[in-house]
Formats: sequence, C-alpha cells, structure tokens
Amino acid sequence: MLSEARCREIFDTVRRFGGEETEVFLEATRSALTRFANNTIHQNVAEEALHVSVRALVEGRTARATTNKTDEASLRRAAERALASARLQPRNPDLLPLPEPQSYFPVERFCEQTAGLTPDTRAEAVARVVKRADESGLVAAGIFSNTAVTQALLNSRGLFAFHTETRGEFSVTFLNGGSGWAKGNFTRAAHLDVEALAARACEKALANREPREIPPGRYTVILEPAAVLDLVGFLFYDFAATAVLDKRSCFTNRMGQKVFGDNISIYDDVYHPLQSGAPWDGEGIPRQAVQLVDHGDLCNLVYARHTARKMNALPTGHGLLLPNEYGEAPLNLVFAGGDTSLDEMIRTTERGILVTRLWYIREVDPYEKILTGMTRDGTFLVENGRVHHAVRNLRFNQSLKEMLNQVELLGPAVRAAGEESFEMVIPPMRVANFHFTEVTKY
Repeated sequence: MLSEARCREIFDTVRRFGGEETEVFLEATRSALTRFANNTIHQNVAEEALHVSVRALVEGRTARATTNKTDEASLRRAAERALASARLQPRNPDLLPLPEPQSYFPVERFCEQTAGLTPDTRAEAVARVVKRADESGLVAAGIFSNTAVTQALLNSRGLFAFHTETRGEFSVTFLNGGSGWAKGNFTRAAHLDVEALAARACEKALANREPREIPPGRYTVILEPAAVLDLVGFLFYDFAATAVLDKRSCFTNRMGQKVFGDNISIYDDVYHPLQSGAPWDGEGIPRQAVQLVDHGDLCNLVYARHTARKMNALPTGHGLLLPNEYGEAPLNLVFAGGDTSLDEMIRTTERGILVTRLWYIREVDPYEKILTGMTRDGTFLVENGRVHHAVRNLRFNQSLKEMLNQVELLGPAVRAAGEESFEMVIPPMRVANFHFTEVTKY
C-alpha cells in the first residue's frame, strides 16, 4: 500500500517531467476473494494493483494519461503523454485552474481486521454457510471478499488529499427448486454478520420452492432495502447539476418544487457512519453533506467547480476526475427512514407482495423515470398480515416519481447492497399501487 511519503515522491517525479499545471491521482488496492458454488469453494484469489493517473493543463486544455508502474521511466512517459495530449485538445472555456490546498474533515474508514481477513477466515465462514445448505437440502453459491484501498490526489498548486479505507462484501444464494439471496457490504468486519445473512437467504429459498402464479396488476408492495436500492439507484445522476443544465435529468426545471411525497427526504452525506468513500472529490474539493430532497421538495443539487460557476452556485465537492462528460454525482446517497419494521409492514398489509430484490432493470423513460425489470430470489404474496406463499416472479413497469409519491411506510435506514457493487443507506418501503405488468417465465 502507498504511504503519504511515497505518494509525494511519485508526484515529485511526475512534476519534473510534466507541465506547470499538473495533477496526479493515485490508487492502490489490495484485494482478496473467495468464491464458492455447489457447496464447495472453487476459487481463492488475491491481487495488488496500482493506478497512477496524470492530468496536464496547458492554456485552457487538459488531458490525462495513466500507468500502473512507478519507476522513473514509466512516470516520465505518463507525464509526457498527458502533456502532449493536452496540447492537441480543443480549448475548453469552462476549464478552471487547479485548486489550492484544502482542509478536509477526517473520516476513519480503515479497519485492520477487514484488511487482514485471511483465506482461512473466509473459508471458515463459507464452511458454516455450506453446512446450513447441506442440512436444509439446498445448494449454496456466493462470494466473500475484502479490499484495502489507498487514494491520493496531489497537484502543482500544493493540494494534497489522502484517504485509506477497507471494504468487504459477502453474498450468498441458496438454490433447490426455489432461490433465496442476501448480501452485506461493509467497511468494518465487525459490521458483517455472515450467519444472519445466510439464515435469511436460506429461509427465503425454503419458502420459495413452489411459487404460485398470480395475475399481474397494481399491488401494494413491500420492498426490502436491496429492492429499494435497485430502483432508486437510478436517480443518483439526476441530482447532478450538469444533468439538469444539459436537460438530461428528470428534475429539469423542477428546483424548489414538490417532486415526491412528504415522507421522502434524501441527502448526500459521505460523513454518515454507514457510508464509505473519501471526504474529497475528483478535484480535491471537500465533500459537503447536501440535502437534496426535503419532505418531498427538491431543494438542492450537487455541483462540481465548473458547473457551479455556470449556474451561479457554490461547488459542493461532488466533481469527478477531469476530463469527463458527467460533471458530478452524489455518490453517498442517504434516504431518511422511518420507524416501521419490515415485520410490522407485513402485519399491517391486507394484501400485497413482498419483494427481496430486482434485476434486469432498464429505463423506459428517463424523464419520467419509468423503469422496467423483474423480481427474483424470493417474491411472496402477503395476505391478512402474514406471508402466505411464494409467487412466480413478475415484471414491473413503474415510474419512480409515482412510486416515491405513494410510499405508505418507511423502516429504519440501513447500509444496503444491490445486484452491482453499489451501496446506499436506505430503508425498506411499503408502496401503494406498484405496477406489475406480466408474469415472467422463470
């Protein structure tokens, strides 16, 4: 892993061969993964990677070059390529000078226990999961991974930003006639409960063995946190000022207006204790906690430096590495939750559908935020306050705008992980009139 001193050494070498205005982004990762299927570990891998990205600015032009080597010759080639490429670019009137040194609010996201998870430790956890599968007549598959990351951003005006964190993930699917799934994503190993995840996935798989077909239509739906994330994750770029400026956002011309129900409040907050990530953005600007939606009202966007200047706003520290076409993004979304447990949502539902998670989700209409996709790994009919039986998976066609105006109940917000390696702090939800359009084949 990279130390602060080594990061400065690499930057000093690059700067000797770069131009007057030079930026260097460094990322070093050390990761390991144990993968299992058919109740057997079949893969254990570990790797270390280093990424050095050099950006040059020349007379209103900029370009970037990368290398994965830190010897002087390789760093020199990267610096010279960035400089030569920048000179060939068209002049960018929106390009700003590199920022001066900044101050950052510290976040502690490095956990020695997470970084030090060994193949034996991961294998022991998998063995317990496999034992549960064997005893239940099921087949288990999944992954258990851990990663340590060091990131640094330095520039020729004296800016130095440095961040270390650990990440881990465990996911499991139980199969045999039906399927059940659970996934946990964490920064500290103490926050991961493999036994609880496995128990939940196993219970769903056993209950999901003989799903029955129900007609499509509009139902009250109880979405577990992963299912909520799978849907509302499609909103994150709509809160970017560049998307609004370019009229690519579903919130274009909606600032200050009511967009969701009164019980929906959304933040971007890298400092939330359940979040991950560095406290600075792609240009080294400190990230701010930003309230985006306040009780249904769209009250703020997030801004990179150049977008803020265009829109007469202040930068919020959400810019991406330059050059890029996206501008900025809120990468640490937090949905304010409520105090209704998932069990209470079920108990108070006369008739509805409980959804574990979703997949194959695509945008049908990006401006109305209409999505289509399918349920999977545990979809159940709820009747008279209890889970009655499993149902065949259903395809939905649903507007997120409509959905977030029809949320009846919210549970406590948790750190949830979905299909991809993407996480969010989000609650379970009970939503009225969710639109299922057809029964799927599987």
